[in-house]
Amino acid sequence: MLRNRIIPRSTPRILSTNPPLRRVQFQQPAHRMASSTTNGAGADVGASINDILKSWNFTSKLPADALYPTPADSHKTPRGEIGPRMVRDAIFTWVRPQPVKDPELLAVSPAAMRDLGIRPGDEKNPDFVATVAGNKIQGWNEEKGEGGYPWAQCYGGFQFGSWAGQLGDGRAISLFETTNPETGVRYELQLKGAGLTPYSRFADGKAVLRSSIREFVVSEALNALGIPTTRALSLTLLPDEKVRRETIEPGAIVARFAQSWLRIGNFDILRSRGDRKNIRRLATYLAEDVFGGWENLSARLEDPDKPTESPAPQRGVPSDKIEGPSESAENRFTRLYREVARRNALTVAKWQAYGFMNGVLNTDNTSLYGLSIDFGPFAFMDNFDPMYTPNHDDSLLRYSYRNQPSIIWWNLVRLGESLGELLGAGEGVDKKKFVEDGVEEDEASELIARAEKIITQTGEEYKAVFLGEYKRVMTARLGLKNFKESDFDQLFSELLDAMEALELDFNLFFRRLSSVKISELESEQARQDKAAVFFYQDGVTGSGGEEEGRKRMGAWLERWRQRILEDWGDGSSVSEEADAQRTDAMKKVNPNFIPRSWILDEVIRRVEKGKERDVIDRLMIMALNPFEDSWAGREFNGKTYEGDKEEETRWTADVPRVGRAMQCSCSS
Repeated sequence: MLRNRIIPRSTPRILSTNPPLRRVQFQQPAHRMASSTTNGAGADVGASINDILKSWNFTSKLPADALYPTPADSHKTPRGEIGPRMVRDAIFTWVRPQPVKDPELLAVSPAAMRDLGIRPGDEKNPDFVATVAGNKIQGWNEEKGEGGYPWAQCYGGFQFGSWAGQLGDGRAISLFETTNPETGVRYELQLKGAGLTPYSRFADGKAVLRSSIREFVVSEALNALGIPTTRALSLTLLPDEKVRRETIEPGAIVARFAQSWLRIGNFDILRSRGDRKNIRRLATYLAEDVFGGWENLSARLEDPDKPTESPAPQRGVPSDKIEGPSESAENRFTRLYREVARRNALTVAKWQAYGFMNGVLNTDNTSLYGLSIDFGPFAFMDNFDPMYTPNHDDSLLRYSYRNQPSIIWWNLVRLGESLGELLGAGEGVDKKKFVEDGVEEDEASELIARAEKIITQTGEEYKAVFLGEYKRVMTARLGLKNFKESDFDQLFSELLDAMEALELDFNLFFRRLSSVKISELESEQARQDKAAVFFYQDGVTGSGGEEEGRKRMGAWLERWRQRILEDWGDGSSVSEEADAQRTDAMKKVNPNFIPRSWILDEVIRRVEKGKERDVIDRLMIMALNPFEDSWAGREFNGKTYEGDKEEETRWTADVPRVGRAMQCSCSS
């Protein structure tokens, strides 16, 4: 059995070893993220949610559930009869949201409004509220029984490493696609918590307020940090919906959007059923409609073993070859697989650099577009612990911080197995006999060997892109202009080792380091004194105590100081002006605020039990503008923000001892 080890042992704090590549199996015929800012002009730009451009490309180009072959067939079916069942030979099912009574719009994201091209203030329009609550079907002509119609996706997945069978959008229903005319970016708008679908299995199709607040906030917070993610437009409370989880909780809906909601699980389910035709059809849709054409897919890296920085995408049809049995020029499906792998490598590198953990990285929670997706028991790191997982159901620590890069690769290997027949076919992928009949018995061994070679090679590129991007982000977070190979061991790894031993806060460390002046670190004693700024006010809780902690951090600060002198000075000194520029550069990449678990718990309690509403808006102002020194009294979105200075101080200070490294369940 071929083993694909892409993770070197020299990176123990970021990565762990990879799983083996399982033998590719072929079935017999069975039958760019638009950047968003929250300040700036453009308050009068946009249209109402009724008037923004809408399309339904996904449903027009992919096969629907045969039980409801047209939207009209679904629409005339009583809503209560569209419940859980097995769906085959389809990518989606037409299904409308469940109408709700008296929805209360709790919050909208101004950054999301702008990126979708929705006019500021439209959230006060009754049609806006009706749309994001699922009471208005945009694009559907009730009288004629035609037009655009909502849908839910069919997919499967490996959950905690085991095949789970059919999963799908059990409580998520997509409404339409919309393209922002200013940016040209197309998004798919979806409601989470909108009622039963054929994919709800034993659940109720609903979402609770607790998890909805968490997803609404983190979606926009990750985007503000520059981490690829699905987004959130609005948060709506359903006062008449009582949902049973561990207890009875209020229901809610998040209107969320993404360039694509496709995930590895979409291919998993097709592979499990031997659906060759739809694997090819879905892969073609992904390349042509989601990624904008085969010519936009990444070419092979020249030398994946020696990247010095995040490799830039190489576009266009490459001339390189895949070495292996019957050497043949790689085909377009190989480039598609590489594109998905490289996008995910870039995203997980940013997770590691910012201490973000998804908590449940099943294949159905791994985006083909390379987005952070499906937020359950997620968390940002408090005191650094590479084995920490925010999921209290993950007793084996499968989805811990340390394991995220290799788990994403494990998931990508499953994708490679689903695409294996197309990858291994080489130049013969479009031959009529292959398309119609699949792999001949006497060809199977050769094609399997070629597919495995391609997956292995893609693994090397995944590692190279991951490490390149991780080095790039960490170099910026540490205020350096250039990365040196020695930085990885002497700065990155040494820092993480010290953070773990001393139980230092991961994100507070970088923000506080940003404000440290080089002139404050000129003597050993000065460095040891300055080290105290990184400790919790209640003392050093890790091994060795405060005295040893000061010595250890002081030694690290000297290595960091020498590198700053190299990059910002002449090697022996740095001017005050240059050091101030370094501080400004660091503050632009090291957030002052992140939505930690204890803060989200507090906000959930205040909204649900205390009936507060303004606290969500204050939280979102900080989450959307995470690099600011302060928020109260500042101007955001063309308005002076009053804020709450006491609240800001608490939320950006030390994490309370009882709030550190919190965990929660998958239940939402």
